Amino acid sequence: MKRFWKALFLTMVFACLNGAVWAQAAAPKAAEGSVWFFGMTVVGAGLAIGLGAIGAGVGQGMAVGKALEAMARQPEMVGTIQTNMFIGLAFIESLCIYALAVAMILIYANPFKSLFVG
Repeated sequence: MKRFWKALFLTMVFACLNGAVWAQAAAPKAAEGSVWFFGMTVVGAGLAIGLGAIGAGVGQGMAVGKALEAMARQPEMVGTIQTNMFIGLAFIESLCIYALAVAMILIYANPFKSLFVG
C-alpha cells in the first residue's frame, strides 16, 4: 500500500510539472506568474474531468446494480425498470459531459486568462 501512495504522489508531481512546462512553451514571452497560471489550469482541468468521471462511474454502477436487483425481484416489471434505468444513466452521463466541457473551457478558452497574462 505504501508503494501505491508513493506512485500516486510522484504521478501528481509529474502532472503538475508537465503542465507548467507545456504552458511555458505555449507562452514564452509571458510573465513568470502566467506559467504557473497555465500549469494550474491544466491541473484544474484534469481534476475536473477526473472527479467528474469517477462520480459518474460510481453513480452508473450503483444505478445498474440496483436496477438488476429490481429486475431479479420482479421480472414482470423489466421493461419499466429498464426504461427508467436508461433515462437515469443518460442524466448521470450528462454530468460527466459537463465536467468535460468545463475542462475544455479551462484549457482552450479560459475566461480568467486576461487577469493573469499581460
